[in-house]
Amino acid sequence: MPSLTVDGARTRAAALSVQSYDVDLDLTQGERTFGSTTTIRFTASSTTTWLDVKPDELISVTLNGTPVDVAGLNDGRLELAGLQSDNELVVVATMAYSHDGEGLHRSVDAADGLVYTYAMSFLDAGPRIFACFDQPDLKAPYRMKVTAPPEWLVLGNGAATQVEPGRWELAETPPLSTYFVTVVAGPYHQLTDEHDGIALSVVSRQSLKEALDREAEDIFTVSKQSFDEYHRMFGYRYPFGEYHQAFVPEFNAGAMENPGCVTFRDPLVFRSAATDSERSTRARTVVHEMAHQWFGDTVTMKWWNDLWLNESFAEYMAHRVATTATDYTDSWIDFAYVRKWWGLQADQRSSTHPVAADPVKDARASLEDFDGISYAKGAAVLKQLAAYLGDDVFLAGVRAHIVSNEFGNATFADLVAKWTEAGAVDLDSWASNWLRTPGVDTISAVRTDGGIKLRRVAPAEYPAVRPHKLTVGGYDEAGRGTTVDVLLDADEVDVPLDPSVAVVIPDAGDDTWAKIRLDADSLAKLPSVLPKIEDGVTRAVVWNSIRDAVNDAELDPKLGFDVLVGMLPHETSDIAVQTMVGWSITHLLGVFLPYEPYRGQLASALSDRLRTAPGGSSLQLAVARGYVRFTDEADVLRGWLNGDGVPDGLAMDADLRWLVLLQLARLGVVGDAEIDAELERDTSSEGLVHATRCRAALPTAEAKERAWTVIMTDADVANYELYAACEGFWHPAQAEVTAPYVDRYFAEIAGTDKLRSGWVVSTNAKLSFPRYAVSPQTVGRASDLVADDSVAAPIRRAVGDNLDDLKRALAVRSAFGG
Repeated sequence: MPSLTVDGARTRAAALSVQSYDVDLDLTQGERTFGSTTTIRFTASSTTTWLDVKPDELISVTLNGTPVDVAGLNDGRLELAGLQSDNELVVVATMAYSHDGEGLHRSVDAADGLVYTYAMSFLDAGPRIFACFDQPDLKAPYRMKVTAPPEWLVLGNGAATQVEPGRWELAETPPLSTYFVTVVAGPYHQLTDEHDGIALSVVSRQSLKEALDREAEDIFTVSKQSFDEYHRMFGYRYPFGEYHQAFVPEFNAGAMENPGCVTFRDPLVFRSAATDSERSTRARTVVHEMAHQWFGDTVTMKWWNDLWLNESFAEYMAHRVATTATDYTDSWIDFAYVRKWWGLQADQRSSTHPVAADPVKDARASLEDFDGISYAKGAAVLKQLAAYLGDDVFLAGVRAHIVSNEFGNATFADLVAKWTEAGAVDLDSWASNWLRTPGVDTISAVRTDGGIKLRRVAPAEYPAVRPHKLTVGGYDEAGRGTTVDVLLDADEVDVPLDPSVAVVIPDAGDDTWAKIRLDADSLAKLPSVLPKIEDGVTRAVVWNSIRDAVNDAELDPKLGFDVLVGMLPHETSDIAVQTMVGWSITHLLGVFLPYEPYRGQLASALSDRLRTAPGGSSLQLAVARGYVRFTDEADVLRGWLNGDGVPDGLAMDADLRWLVLLQLARLGVVGDAEIDAELERDTSSEGLVHATRCRAALPTAEAKERAWTVIMTDADVANYELYAACEGFWHPAQAEVTAPYVDRYFAEIAGTDKLRSGWVVSTNAKLSFPRYAVSPQTVGRASDLVADDSVAAPIRRAVGDNLDDLKRALAVRSAFGG
C-alpha cells in the first residue's frame, strides 16, 4: 500500500469533514478472520476521494445507497466517485487477525489456551480493523458494537455495556483520530476502582491474575496521583469518561495512549521479582500515557512530523509528574542513565534529524523518526524550555493550547503562538537552534590559572547557537560538592568555582542536552571521587560522559571498564548497575574490547558485589542478573536451579530461572531436553518466549539454523517469539558457529519485508543484525544494503543505525587496539 503523503492528506482534509463512524465487529467467525462493518457519515466539497481499507475480503461497499465496485480496491485504497455534500458510506468486510502486534492482534495464551484480542490502530494499522479515512486530522466521534463469545470482556474508547450475552455497545466518543481507536476483547481478568468521579480499571490475561491482583494497588495509586497533578497543572479535566488500562499480550511498544483505554505490554505486570528501577519505569509509562490524554488525544497533531511534540511532551511530563506527584522520585536518575543515553546515540548517528521536522516525509517514513530524538531529546529540550521561559509561562501556554484546540488538530506553530501570548519572547530563534537543527553540542570544563571556563562546541555538520541553562559542580576528594548556576550563551563563559577542586562536572544536574567532557585532572581523580558523590543524577551525568567519550574514541575503553569494575563494590543504585552492565553487553565486551579476559573480570566483580548486596534488595536482584549474564561457573548456576547456593534473599522465580538457563544454554552445558523440562515447569506464554531465546542461544549448528529459519522465513511466528529468537542468536563467544550467518543476514534480511509488516519489520532487522561481527567486511556489506533503494526503508534504517555503531567500534579498536 502506498504510504500517505502530507500533500495527499491535506487535499483529502480540505475536501472532507467526517461526522461519525459506526463500527460493528464480529469476533466469533473463527481463528483467522473477523467481521467488520463500518458506516461513515461525512460531508464533501469534492466529488471524488479515496477510502483506506485492508481487508481479507471486501464484501460490499455502498455509497449513498449505491453499490461501489469492490474490484476497485487497489493496495489498500478504494476510489470513491460521485460524492454529494452529505454522504453515508457502508463498508462490509472480513478482516484478518494479526500476530504482529498491529491491527486486531489475536493471541493464544500457552498457559491455558485462552484467546485474547486487542486493536492497535497506530499510524496505518487502523484500516486492518475498519474502513476509514486514515489520517490524524480527520477526527470524528466513534460508536462501536462488538459481538464476542459470551464469556469475554469488551473494553474500548467509550464505556462498554453488554446489552445481551456476547453483544456489546460502546458509548459514543468525543472526536478521535483514526490511530487512537481500540477495542480490547477476551476473557480478561479485570479489577476496578474510582477516583475523582473517573471509573478506573486494569485488566490482564487470566494467567496473570495473581500478578495483577498483587500489582494493581501500585498502578491505581500512580494513576490517581497523576490525575490530580494533571488536573492541577492543566486546569482542564480529563475528558474521555472511563479510564481503562489494559495489559495485553505481545504488544510491540511500551504502551499506546488510546483515549479511555490505554494498552500496555503485559510484561509490565510483573509475575516475578522486579527491581525498583523496573517499577519506576512502569510508573512513568502510566504517567506518560496519561499525559497524552490531554496532549495528543484532546489536541492532536495535524501531520506526523509533529508526532515528536506528543511524545516529547509526554516523556517530559512522565518524569516531571512521577517525581513530584508519586513515590517514584528517582525518575530523573533513570532519564539520565537510560532515556538520555538512548537519545544521545540517536542524535549522533547518520540518521539524526531535527526534533521538529518539516512535513516532508510520508506517514510510513515518519515512523522511522519515532526514536530517541523524538522522545528523550525532545523531553530534554522541553525541560530546558520550561527553565528558559519560567514555569508559569510554560504552563500558561500549554493550558491555552489545550482549551483553544480541544478535540481538534494543531501544529507546533500553534503552541509557540500560545507561549508567545503568555509572555515568551524570541521563541523562533530558540526553536530554530534547538528544535529545527539536529546534532548535539559538546560542553567541557577547562581549568586555567585564573579559574574555570565552560566551553561549548556545536557539531561542525550542524552548526547552531544553543543557549544552555545548567549547573556546574565542583567536588573535593571526599565527594562534597559545590554547584553554581550557569547560562552558557556563548562559546566560552567563566565559572565561579575554585580551579583546585578534585573533580569538575559540567551540567551536574543533567539540565540540558549535550555531550559532557571531563578535564584530565577530573578523570584522573574520578575512580576515587565518583563513589563518594551521593547525587544519583550527577553520577549518571558522569557515566554518560564516560560512555560517550569511549564511543567517540576519545577515552580508552579499558579505562571505562576499569571505572565500571571499580564502582561496583560501592554502587547502591540498581538503575546504575543495570545500565552499566547493559553497556558492557551492548558496547564493551565483544565490541570495543575482546570478550575474554574482560568477561571474567566483570563476572568476578559482580560475584563479589553479590556477596555484599543486601538480601532481598533491588540491588541484589540487579547484581545477580548481571552476574548470571557473564559468569562461566556452570556448576554454580546449576546449583541455583536446584536450590543450592542461592544467595539469601534472592528468589529463584520463573524469570530468573530462565535467565540462568539462558546462560547455561550459551555455555553449551544444557540442550533441548533441559529447555523442554523448564518449559514443562513454566507452561506460560512467557515461558514459551524464554524457551525460544534459550534454543536460539545454543552454540550448535543445528540450533542456529533452526533459529535462523524462524527469523528469516516464518511469516506466522508471533512477534515476541521472533524477537526472542533474534536476541538469543548472536553472542561474542559464539563467533565461530555464527560466522556463516553474517553474509546470510545481508543476503536474506531484505526478503523479510514480504513476510511481515509495520513495527516488526524494522525491529527484526535491528535485533538480528550481526552486531559482534566488527570488521571492515561487515561495514562494506551493510553500506551496500543501505545504499540499495530496492530494500524497504525500515530495514535500511535499522541496518544504517547498526552500521554507524560498527564504524564507531572500528574507530575505537583502531585508536586503542581492541
